[in-house]
Amino acid sequence: MKIAFYGSSLVSAYWNGAATYYRGLLRALAQKGYDITFYEPDVYDRQRNRDIDPPDWCRVVVYDGTVDALKAVTVRAAGADIVVKASGVGFEDDLLLKEVLRNAQPTALKILWDVDAPATLAELRAASGHPLRQALSKIDLVLTYGGGDPVVNAYRALGAANCVPVYNALDPETHHPVPAQPRFNADLGFLGNRLPDRETRVEQFFLEPAVRLPRQTFLLGGSGWQDKPMSDNVRSIGHVSTRDHNAFNATPKAVLNISRASMAENGFSPATRVFEAAGAEACLITDYWEGIDLFLKPGEEVLVARDGQDVAEILSGLTQERANAIGKSALARVLSEHTYTHRADDVDAIFRAHAGARMEAAE
Repeated sequence: MKIAFYGSSLVSAYWNGAATYYRGLLRALAQKGYDITFYEPDVYDRQRNRDIDPPDWCRVVVYDGTVDALKAVTVRAAGADIVVKASGVGFEDDLLLKEVLRNAQPTALKILWDVDAPATLAELRAASGHPLRQALSKIDLVLTYGGGDPVVNAYRALGAANCVPVYNALDPETHHPVPAQPRFNADLGFLGNRLPDRETRVEQFFLEPAVRLPRQTFLLGGSGWQDKPMSDNVRSIGHVSTRDHNAFNATPKAVLNISRASMAENGFSPATRVFEAAGAEACLITDYWEGIDLFLKPGEEVLVARDGQDVAEILSGLTQERANAIGKSALARVLSEHTYTHRADDVDAIFRAHAGARMEAAE
């Protein structure tokens, strides 16, 4: 089956946290025989900051950030069996959705793939006339990269025919243990861009513990932090290419996951870095959110902090031996249950079930 996938970017993770999710899942689907074309706009300097070349398992079509170019590429949706519009593409999202739905064949499976469902749902609840809310009746299926029952029930209440979470996972070919690199030495590392609904939580879970523990070292990776006040024991290194993520995760004694506010409040939304850190055999400390134990076992495979004081206490008592043991346990867990091959099996079953239902309806 042919998939036309309209998303933010497959080849660049620059200001594009969904990149590794797209890569892992779409490559696993390609290995199952799907013929995939990914359409992405040339915006936000992403093409200047590519971190991978176009892969051999997916065609990548980059179009100019103009309305005319958008309309030209959405015409190609007519040739696909499955048409996907992802959330947060970054250029004329409402128009893109409208044109994709207009050009898709009536027999095609039409999907909204929401990579930030809690934030999207907040927008829809606040605006009864939101274009996406109006379009839900034309969409066959909503897939999300997290959210559990709260997101499923919310989308159905707004009129979605069906909603299924497809969680983040590990691609062991790209995220795996590597030797430590001295440039990433630290007691605690955090990797994440500076975003409005994350900044306060970064202050609470990362910068405040750094003040509490002046003798420990903290490493901050990600874009936008250059003018943020921070203590002398915090080293900010800016954007970290995906090719360096394994070393960033594997080198510090522990690495920290800080969920965006909306995802922490909703729960059941593990970020990509949770699985990437586990894949690198890192000792992961995560902020608390409901559903953690569905993915990693607290205390054995992950350490959980409810606030900055918890982070400081965990670090104060964390030996290198225990950190290593947690990292090994986390890697074993995600390899056994949470790879993109596991997720692709689920998505393939979803696609085939919908295709079968359509054939029955046509008979």
